[in-house]
Amino acid sequence: MNVILDTGILLGRFLYYLLESVVYKIIPKGKKSIVGEIVLITGAGSGLGRLMAIKFASLGANLVLWDINQDGNMETCRLAKEKGDVKVFAYKCDCSNRQEVYRVADEVKKEVGDVTILINNAGVVTGEQFLNTPDHMVERSFLLNVLSHFWTYKAFLPAMIKANHGHLVCISSAAGVAGINGLSDYCASKFAAFGFAESLYLELKVQKKTKIKTTIVCPYFIKTGLFEGCTTKYPLLLPILEPEYVAQKIVNAILEEQVYLIMPKFLNVALLLKQILSTDMMIALVEYLGVDTCMASFRGRKKADEGQTETERKHL
Repeated sequence: MNVILDTGILLGRFLYYLLESVVYKIIPKGKKSIVGEIVLITGAGSGLGRLMAIKFASLGANLVLWDINQDGNMETCRLAKEKGDVKVFAYKCDCSNRQEVYRVADEVKKEVGDVTILINNAGVVTGEQFLNTPDHMVERSFLLNVLSHFWTYKAFLPAMIKANHGHLVCISSAAGVAGINGLSDYCASKFAAFGFAESLYLELKVQKKTKIKTTIVCPYFIKTGLFEGCTTKYPLLLPILEPEYVAQKIVNAILEEQVYLIMPKFLNVALLLKQILSTDMMIALVEYLGVDTCMASFRGRKKADEGQTETERKHL
């Protein structure tokens, strides 16, 4: 009897959510105001992090900018302040260092207040075949691309839970939902980041913390200096994305409280096919799209100095 009742409830909920999604396709959701919210962006010193900071400042949000590159971070701070009458705070922080994350987080809480929108954006990419990837770069990929998310969430989530208010944003990757040749350590770390963010989203749902929102972002390659040499066979299907476009889509997703943002939209079709096609058929599709060789001529913005910044080494 319980099975019949539970199944009926499930079908009813499915129908309700289906109708709701159709309505929202016709009449889009309104965008929430973030005036006065405290937005923390890791890897804010350049690239996507800088673009998001400028956009959030123009919307009236106060900003906390983290980057290991203090000069780049201060430039982002200056540009953000030009966009509105908002408070902007820049902190030097190596997000791969747990103790440093906790130390700087304590400074933020004392000097700025409780972060209400947390955007884990900092990342690193090696771009080598697996056996050519140095051990220390495998470790750094995991420290920065996923473990840093654990430390920032531990630092700022308790206040969100107490207030039942906040927004957690994970910048994962298309390489976090599908393996790509030449990105073994990067894919593994981004898969982990995606899984962590999704699991925590469900955990907060169970805890009835429904006013803490989650957005998980999975873009394909972004057109920055670090993508130099990357190729795409069919730009209309899998374009190398413009940073400005990606930043605006992320901001819109946060304002509309989307849980998943996958770019470009064709990736949704490809991911569906991945689940229903045979392995050989999927490999044939990958070869058709040129994904198997997209990293073959990858050069990126390589530096001999191991101290290069998080955002300089950001890939997706």
